[in-house]
Amino acid sequence: MSVHVGLEYASKGRRSITEAGLNSSSAKLVPAGSVLFTSRAPIGYVAIAANEIATNQGFKSFVLKREGILPSYVYWWLKGNKQLAESMASGTTFLELSGSKAKQLPIPIAPPEQQKQIVAKIEELFSHIDTGIEALNKAKKLLKQYRQSVLKAAVTGELTKEWRVKNNVSCDSWKESAIGEISIVQTGKTPKRSTEKFWEDGTVPWLTSSATNEQFTHHADQFVTQAAVAAGLKLFEPGTLLLAMYGEGKTRGQVTEITFQATCNQACAAIIVDEEKVMKEYVRLRLNENYEQTRKAASGGNQPNLNLSKVREISLPLPLLAEQAEMVSQVEQKFIAINRLEKELEAKLLKVEINKQSILTSAFSGKLIEVRH
Repeated sequence: MSVHVGLEYASKGRRSITEAGLNSSSAKLVPAGSVLFTSRAPIGYVAIAANEIATNQGFKSFVLKREGILPSYVYWWLKGNKQLAESMASGTTFLELSGSKAKQLPIPIAPPEQQKQIVAKIEELFSHIDTGIEALNKAKKLLKQYRQSVLKAAVTGELTKEWRVKNNVSCDSWKESAIGEISIVQTGKTPKRSTEKFWEDGTVPWLTSSATNEQFTHHADQFVTQAAVAAGLKLFEPGTLLLAMYGEGKTRGQVTEITFQATCNQACAAIIVDEEKVMKEYVRLRLNENYEQTRKAASGGNQPNLNLSKVREISLPLPLLAEQAEMVSQVEQKFIAINRLEKELEAKLLKVEINKQSILTSAFSGKLIEVRH
């Protein structure tokens, strides 16, 4: 059984192993109280075995045979020395901490009473810090919700209500449209990897759905040749919107605007907006607001996909161009403020993690508690 280490104590893993399986495999049974340490892919997750448990070769388990060594003391030392363990690892495909190197980890063993005091102090300080982290993460979640509410207010006309009154514009000026009515929607493809002339020394940017992780795409990671373009790849101009039709995790439904001429694979819908009818910034705004609904429109089995027809059918409430411009301006101003606050929160979270590391460093260098002789 491979243990999923995410909490301080591990009692079971995602899978179980039979007695016969244990006897015929490299899995090892370790007693309760052993400190489990992932030694590869990645190095550094730590947990204490809450009961007798089997681990695979991805762990180095510290079975504490000496009396007076607290598992929680070793746990916190390992948590604070992930980088040291990584520096002692080796490997080409991935780094792995060997058994012999794990034995060389210089864990300073304090007297039992001091171990208890150190662990108690770490957990006391971390408890306060974790309360702060929870508040920061809650604030991040609220900002995400606020961002979505701004988009919703925009496409429903709530955001520009005062503008319409001021400019004597009626709600009746809004029309119902769809992406396919205001743009050309196309896709790309993947040239055969086995055909060298399509890839070798390529200079034409070729994008995949991973590009949609950012609002704007400024560079490509992969390139194809002019021969690939001549064989049927479409080139899309700067300003084209790419919508991910499928992809792992949260990718499907995301949208980006490319800032250079590029082609793409079949996982992307390229949306070429008719800017005489609608602002592309407004279309991008609507696609971001409609993200969850776009994802739900996908069909298929284990990995639901969108297709060009479904992308063309995405609805688009369409105000006058002047109102679109006002809407885009207001959203951008609000998003600048949201982005600033998000960066401040990320900086605080980073500082908190640095503080945690500093506490662990102090704890095992004798600076966290007062030692009485």
